Amino acid sequence: MPGTSEVTSDYSGSITPSTSEEDEEEENEDNQKITENSSLLWTTTSSGSKRCPLIMFRPESLINRDKKLKSIGEKYHLAYKMVKTESKLVRSVLSAYGFHEVHPNSADFNLMWTGAHLKPFSLRSLQDFQKVNHFPRSYEITRKDRLYKNIERMAHTKGFKHFDFIPQSYLMPSEYQEFCSTYMKEKGSWIVKPIASSRGRGIYLINNPNQVPLEDNIMVCKYVSNPLLIDGFKFDVRVYVAITSYDPLLIYMFEEGLTRFATVKYEKTNRHLKNQMMHLTNYSINKKSHDYVRCEDPEVEDYGNKWSMSAMLRYLKQEGIDTSLLMMRIEAVIIKSILAAELPIATACRMFVPHRENCIELYGFDILIDENLKPW
Repeated sequence: MPGTSEVTSDYSGSITPSTSEEDEEEENEDNQKITENSSLLWTTTSSGSKRCPLIMFRPESLINRDKKLKSIGEKYHLAYKMVKTESKLVRSVLSAYGFHEVHPNSADFNLMWTGAHLKPFSLRSLQDFQKVNHFPRSYEITRKDRLYKNIERMAHTKGFKHFDFIPQSYLMPSEYQEFCSTYMKEKGSWIVKPIASSRGRGIYLINNPNQVPLEDNIMVCKYVSNPLLIDGFKFDVRVYVAITSYDPLLIYMFEEGLTRFATVKYEKTNRHLKNQMMHLTNYSINKKSHDYVRCEDPEVEDYGNKWSMSAMLRYLKQEGIDTSLLMMRIEAVIIKSILAAELPIATACRMFVPHRENCIELYGFDILIDENLKPW
């Protein structure tokens, strides 16, 4: 399931049809004039009416404070503002590129980084040189209940076999009776999730409908009880995705990701149903465990309770698993999830966003892989 929007300072690897390296070099030569520091590019707007500068933020800027990078923001007098959020990472990256921060109420900015979605009147007031880090109605993909309903709708129209990557789920309290009927036929473990929270907050497992709280808006989902394990531990994968447009839909997947491990070895029994550190992989939960292992060496990718995605794929490949096929399946889940929410978000963009380039959003997709190499 997608998490709340995440920040990443560099992304690449388009999910849309890719070109060869020669084609990419030719396209860059034809359409972009690259500066000496390779962080400022010139490109055309989607309408092709004018050329505009494009900054490529690189993670190494956080380590090496390059004066050439800082001169970019200073030369063009670039400004940003933080609204209803705090992010040291975003501030550090923008500062490294010479952006200066303005008051949250200022209208003189190039980038607004906000923790809240903008009202329609604020979106309509955006100039063509201004960006905001959320699309209107992006909760259609970041809220668990809305995403489930969007995927369910697509399954009805396009075929269930194409959208079978989300466990059977029910919204409480409105669908409690349907859940009870299903439970009588399919006993087993179910997982309770708040519809709009992150970091594992409020998530727990049940094996009886009487354990479902009916006073809150929650989801109850069939628990995937056969996860793929590494050294006996459950894990999931966080994949970072950037969307720069919903109309047309433009998706980019970052080439690297995170693998997060539980701190207690997995057992498929009801005896440990309440042990969150066995069943959940969230860092915010497992960091409290005495068994949590933090890797202090940035050069080591396969140690402790958090690996890189590349390290996980290398491990699985050594175990004889077709990792290329696995990544194709993961990409398909991500694309279909976004397609399920595309219509309402694209419609809102056409209604409220004056310029196609005004919005960008970064998402963190949390993918669970079962023992049959099926991503959920």
